[in-house]
Amino acid sequence: PAVTPRAETAALHDDAAGGDADADDPAIWRNGADPDRSLVIATAKQGGLRVYDLDAREVQSVPAPAAPGPDDAPGRFNNVDLVRSARLSASDLAVTTDRGSDRLRVYRIDRDRPGGPLKDVTDPKAPRIFSASQEEVNEQRTAYGLATWTDRTTGRSYALVSRRERTRLALLELTAQRDGTIGYRPVRTLDLPATFRLPNGTSWSPCAEPGELPQVEGMVVDPADGTLYAGQEDVGIWRLRADLTGTPELVDTVREYGVPGTYDEATEECVAGADPGFGGEHLTADVEGLTLVTEKDGDGLLLASSQGDNTFAAYDREVSDDNEYEGGFRIAPASAALDGSEECDGAAALNAPLGRRYPHGLLVVQDGHDAPGDSERPSTNFKFVDLGKVTDAVED
Repeated sequence: PAVTPRAETAALHDDAAGGDADADDPAIWRNGADPDRSLVIATAKQGGLRVYDLDAREVQSVPAPAAPGPDDAPGRFNNVDLVRSARLSASDLAVTTDRGSDRLRVYRIDRDRPGGPLKDVTDPKAPRIFSASQEEVNEQRTAYGLATWTDRTTGRSYALVSRRERTRLALLELTAQRDGTIGYRPVRTLDLPATFRLPNGTSWSPCAEPGELPQVEGMVVDPADGTLYAGQEDVGIWRLRADLTGTPELVDTVREYGVPGTYDEATEECVAGADPGFGGEHLTADVEGLTLVTEKDGDGLLLASSQGDNTFAAYDREVSDDNEYEGGFRIAPASAALDGSEECDGAAALNAPLGRRYPHGLLVVQDGHDAPGDSERPSTNFKFVDLGKVTDAVED
């Protein structure tokens, strides 16, 4: 079934004239005192962060940091998530992965702050996450996907970060500094598989450029039980403990799982072989944005962007039901001027009333090809969708 968006943000353009801005991943901040004045905070990669109101109008643009040197990579904000923790701050926080510097950046959220809701409170001594030097950072195997999590037992807050072109996940504890800034310290890492044993006894790895491993980007943590869901783009969705202990389990795999491929240097594309039939039925690579629709009784949905066929898959949130597949939907054009979502990267859902515009909650998704527009110019943006329409579509 199709659902249509109610609003969209202005297009971002990943070229020099557009400030090299490329829409990627959103997060939804609810203003408890006045839900109508809630915000969407979203990454624009080298374009930094964008903040939007519920009419999808830009409220603030936060630039990414400049490159430290003429031959170094500039800041590039990839994913964003929110943290609410009295141990860290009197305000809510937005945390983003800066792929350009291999660090996290943290912003305090204050809806009424002069100059814009976001204020940078990153500890200037915050360390690199995966790289030992600026030379390694420039290779850009750096901080990529992100999910935040607060342990309800201890009250400690964490960021889970994936590494670009690698299978590694890192758990970082967020820490409050005496000067009011927010830093982090490494806790542990976990490497997901890069090679898989198929039912016929053979081994398989997803086809990729030489030296690249199947990376993770989309991640979300269920706050009720600390379950992490991680989307390994060419493999499927993993379920594991957010503290990165225990054994990860595959919830579902992409249709291309097990299909052999050969990388063609001339075309820079993978040439697929015969499909042995071991893949899943609901996801077409890449698996991208993961988000949760939570309900107070523990029920709800895990939503995943099936980027390869421009759809979304919905799974039961409850682990006791083994995250059973519940259905799918697509986001179709609402009119000639308001298109749907294609090749969606990031997504965020909030199942809470957001004033008069979204009394049944909100789903925000990235659109990889905003239309109508100049077909020769890269155009991306974010679509705002009534979450009630989404859950109705899945239930039907």
